[in-house]
Amino acid sequence: MSEATTRLPDPGARLAAAFRVVAARMQGLAFVNPAIDVEAVAFAPWEAHWLGVMLTPWFMNLVLMPCDPAWWQPLAPGAKRRYRFPAGDYEFVGARDEAIGDYQVCSLFSPLLEFADHETARQVATLARAALFDSANADVANLPAANLSPASAVEPRSGPIARLQETLEAPLSRKDLLHGRVATDDHGHRR
Repeated sequence: MSEATTRLPDPGARLAAAFRVVAARMQGLAFVNPAIDVEAVAFAPWEAHWLGVMLTPWFMNLVLMPCDPAWWQPLAPGAKRRYRFPAGDYEFVGARDEAIGDYQVCSLFSPLLEFADHETARQVATLARAALFDSANADVANLPAANLSPASAVEPRSGPIARLQETLEAPLSRKDLLHGRVATDDHGHRR
């Protein structure tokens, strides 16, 4: 954000106030954890948005709200958008509330019945937000399993698997690649 942009205030207090009203109506429901309070946790600017965690007795969600209105792109309620963080891509869902306005959420926990107390839930919320910015938390691409067997024991010398192996090792023309011609017929020839 440049200095010339209008920066909206931290939405934490407004979010907490709105969800406290909802929490009062939800007391006693089976999926509500009475040990958890409503709290907006760790809201801070991120790429022209406010990003933090909303903690309620029934959910813990990452929340995005506008910080610089010029850069905010609202989503229709229920619509989805992916955001890239150092820890990977995360999907957020659009939401709108009269008291809150437009916001986007990414569910972390729902319900919160496994949390014994509010302090533990707050610590998890704080750590979850911080974890988004640690590339060590990114998913590692699925790598093929290593084959530690001797080559002669696993590579057949004849038959359809040997022909397939030969085909895969043979040079591939650009035309073959563009047309997906990597399969072979019964005689080991490319189709």
